[in-house]
Amino acid sequence: MKESVVIQQKKRPNLNFSLLKKDLVFTISFILAAISCFIHIPKIEYINFHVLISLFNLMLAIKALEELKVLDKFAISILNKSKNSKSVSAILILFCFFSSMLVTNDVALLTFVPLTLLISKKTKINMIDTIILQTIAANIGSSLTPMGNPQNLFIYSFYGLKPLQFFMSVSFMAVLGIGTLYFFFQRLEPKEIEVDLYPVTVGDRKKGIVWGIVLVIIIASIFGVISYPIALFITLGTAFIVNSTLLIKIDYLLLITFVCFFIFIGNISSTTAVQTFASVSMKDPSSVYFSSIGLSQLISNVPASILLAQFSTDWKPLLLGVNVGGLGTIIASLASVISYKLFIQANPNESKNYLIKFSIYNFAFLTFLAITQYLIFIILDIL
Repeated sequence: MKESVVIQQKKRPNLNFSLLKKDLVFTISFILAAISCFIHIPKIEYINFHVLISLFNLMLAIKALEELKVLDKFAISILNKSKNSKSVSAILILFCFFSSMLVTNDVALLTFVPLTLLISKKTKINMIDTIILQTIAANIGSSLTPMGNPQNLFIYSFYGLKPLQFFMSVSFMAVLGIGTLYFFFQRLEPKEIEVDLYPVTVGDRKKGIVWGIVLVIIIASIFGVISYPIALFITLGTAFIVNSTLLIKIDYLLLITFVCFFIFIGNISSTTAVQTFASVSMKDPSSVYFSSIGLSQLISNVPASILLAQFSTDWKPLLLGVNVGGLGTIIASLASVISYKLFIQANPNESKNYLIKFSIYNFAFLTFLAITQYLIFIILDIL
């Protein structure tokens, strides 16, 4: 009897805390959300259902295309055109950089990170650095267009900007960003690809076409062309008719992580301390720029832009600050959480390693871009 009790006691912590130990970002988001609820009562308005439903729709469509071997076919076509792992990485990073300008950084990462993981599995090459650089590429590339990310869209509409105003303000940062990406990319070690490539046949072409159409509808809903509840209805309906097992295969923990961050961000943004910080830190363009970078590290760049816009008419340093501020911590841009979750889902034992490398890369980019952009301001006497 005693031995049995001892065994139960040893097993209990694993049963209770294994999930929390395995997924550090979920654990952090859950703890932050729980603590913030003692500071401020959460509101349903904090949760961005458009983002959550769009994420759910995208995960379902990408999972369907993955199971139909569409991603495999795409992966092999990339491998056939590449001489080594470095050239593969270049293609995947550039895909994220340029596609994020049109389909947002979230969609770019949800589309191409699974492809990278698939190539990594086929070639037996660890592509953790590539995925981190893809994440940075998506966050930088998305800064070049108003629809590339939510904070750009908000600032563009809130201040009533003209297209030329917007592009002239962010173009240098985007060029500087891709130049920095090239520098880091050159440091990747080229490894010879040794993999037996075989022709891949899409599981069911008709189903592949159907899910391709659904994916277009989902992207259209992200752009606001159609209502996102309608996109959800079409996506769920397609899943139930074509393959209902997809509904149990997607990562619901990612959605819960986002809910936790929304609650934390909403609660913290509503506190007197943050409101006071925003009001006293917005005295001139320089303070707007650095305040937006700093606040983005704590509550992510989308709520930082919404909060700080209420206290300043200096849209240019705010626009650049929240875009540069999307680098740094993993919550600075919630798109970064998507890459992390996808990576640890495929590599559950690499969580700590990913977060350490992610932080090193991101803070290097953040420091360089923040200082260089500010020096350009001074030289051109913009600030």
